[in-house]
Amino acid sequence: MTNTIDLMDESTHELMHDLTEAQVEAVTTTTGPLLVLAGPGSGKTTVVTRRIAWLLAQGVPPWQLLALTFTNKAAGEMRNRVEALLPDVAQDRRGLTIMTFHGFCARLLRQYSEEARVAPSFTIYDSTDRRAALKIAVRNAGLDSGNWTPASVGEAISNCKNKLTTAEQHESHAGDFYTRSIGRVYREYQAILTRNDALDFDDLLLKVALLLRDDQAVRTALQERFQYLMIDEYQDTNQAQFMIASALVGPQRNICVVGDPDQSIYGWRGADISNILDFEHQFQSARVVSLGRNFRSTGHIVDASAGLIQRNESHRERTLHTELGAGDQIVVAGAVEEHDEARDIVADFRQRFIEGTPWREMAVLYRINALSRVLEQAFRDAQVPYVVARGTAFYERAEIKDALSYLRLVVNPRDDIALRRVINTPPRGIGKTSLDRLEKHAILHQLGLGDAIDRVDEVPALTARAQAAMKRFGEMVARWRADADGGSLILDLPDFVSRIIRESGLEKAFRNGSSEEDIARLENLDELVTAAAEWTPPREEAEAEAKGESMTILQQIAAWLESIALVSDADMVDPENGSVTLMTLHAAKGLEFDVVAIAGLEQGLLPHARSFEDDVEREEERRLCYVGMTRARRLLRLSYANRRTVRGITERTMPSQFLGELPAETMDRQDIADPWSTGTASTIPLENWQVGATVRHATFGLGMIRRVVPRPRGTTATIEFLEYGHRTLLVAHAKLELVDPDEHPWEGIDIPI
Repeated sequence: MTNTIDLMDESTHELMHDLTEAQVEAVTTTTGPLLVLAGPGSGKTTVVTRRIAWLLAQGVPPWQLLALTFTNKAAGEMRNRVEALLPDVAQDRRGLTIMTFHGFCARLLRQYSEEARVAPSFTIYDSTDRRAALKIAVRNAGLDSGNWTPASVGEAISNCKNKLTTAEQHESHAGDFYTRSIGRVYREYQAILTRNDALDFDDLLLKVALLLRDDQAVRTALQERFQYLMIDEYQDTNQAQFMIASALVGPQRNICVVGDPDQSIYGWRGADISNILDFEHQFQSARVVSLGRNFRSTGHIVDASAGLIQRNESHRERTLHTELGAGDQIVVAGAVEEHDEARDIVADFRQRFIEGTPWREMAVLYRINALSRVLEQAFRDAQVPYVVARGTAFYERAEIKDALSYLRLVVNPRDDIALRRVINTPPRGIGKTSLDRLEKHAILHQLGLGDAIDRVDEVPALTARAQAAMKRFGEMVARWRADADGGSLILDLPDFVSRIIRESGLEKAFRNGSSEEDIARLENLDELVTAAAEWTPPREEAEAEAKGESMTILQQIAAWLESIALVSDADMVDPENGSVTLMTLHAAKGLEFDVVAIAGLEQGLLPHARSFEDDVEREEERRLCYVGMTRARRLLRLSYANRRTVRGITERTMPSQFLGELPAETMDRQDIADPWSTGTASTIPLENWQVGATVRHATFGLGMIRRVVPRPRGTTATIEFLEYGHRTLLVAHAKLELVDPDEHPWEGIDIPI
């Protein structure tokens, strides 16, 4: 014990010298229940690691300590910091347990496999394994895989497990058709896991929670071992994790939880904010320490975010402050439309780069993934390096690649790679076995897969059902191609892309789902239609056409796909200065940057439209905005667009209500007058968009308006250009000049109608 006491004496100053009074209190309060309310940038990880080091320095055996986190990165960082603080103790740290919840549960289930009724050598299914098992479970339950996707049923089953509801319990309380159907899939899914001696990530929590609840001997043994329990990010715990934490607390009640209810943003995946809000009720006489000093952000950022979050009823009143000075005011900027917003962000970031901030210290955050496309385009156009963090670049997302593969087949029916990708996406009864038989027949007769499908009646190994499904698929693609090559009444590319998404079944597959993943994929497909509406053929493409002739939809698709392929291959890595980070607000939690821009602060985006009728969801949306704002160290920019295009149709937007909740003294307002009532992004007033008007376009030159189509949320116009034939353009983005017809009389010039 002498060595430990000596170590404590020598290390006490090292452990405490740079801590605030509140941090010292949190570190040295080691007996009884303790709630540490850690605001953004308040040194939460420092407090947890110093507390572990303090306990070790006090002589607590390492094996009596248990610290649970949510990520391997956080656990690793804590271990490294403890070792750096107490290298001598770290050499003898046997039994010191700093792990994620799931890692700890997996270890317990191996140790107590018999008591938990699991195989000791169980396999843990990752997301890919889980998806495959769910697809089989849906089929075994006798349900249509097109209506019951792995994502939607998987989320429902995950919610059941997080609430400690087994398949049997769920089925016994099932009343309506949906609940009974989920129950059947749940039962089949668990049967698959059992047959394969497998557990998914939710099972790790569920099995341990039930084990600790029902087995007193195991519960007592763990309580006697782990005398000191610490849990990080407690606001993100779900019901199963709450049960585990509560069961591990022994008579000594030495539990310390660290978190911030204002940063609880994962309610959609089961996190229960009441776990942290009710901590003092669960553990009577609990001590509460509030870490209010922000070491990350300057004053205006701290004050603005504090002013926002105090609007939430779930907010716990505390004083947030910083000693980093007031800093720059938050920029709140409006834009005519989303492209202007993106260009303004890029221009602002360029200026910051010129002033010395490296790209790696800048980030753009947004509520939904679909917003990344316009931002990506703006950064590419400006040749500013960027990365899409914790996500996938827009044109690399699975649902986008699926839609583009259908379009590739329209252009080139012999594209076997595209055909393989979508022939059974979404599922249409063409399984791997049937596709293998088709491929063997194609190879034997030296045919492409598309040609083999055209002659599918000649493939004897196929079942009648598979033949019929393949024939329908081939006829669908052939019909699209015929219409695109001049036979379609659809006059513009976005309408055709929308039709492909609808008739292929992609839209239905995601619209029937209720998960966040399905909703995001549907939003991405909507954004693809918008991308098609905004696309303009480059001058080189236009000049390659015969004068006076128009590009068919087929030619437009081919040119558009080529432009996407070329853009997607862009590589602008700047190893010295790094890249600007583009990411969702959810993904940004736990990170920080010198310069942060949050785009799309509009009603319906942030807060999301789904929260309009639900006070609880709207409070979570406000917390999400708060989390995004507090990622910024020095400079914060909040922006919105007065118009935004969805599925190729421009609609008016309203600035987010959250902007009106920020303290006025913290903001530098750079709003613009709403241009919606005065016209469009073009220089032509809306009343002059009339058939017969003469216009000039920067690429296509002179033309005459031949057709104006009002839509519920925007207008398109078909213009016959002198040199390049007809083009259908979005009024909001056409940027045309009105030309006096007296200066360019049409007499003697053949303008086809």
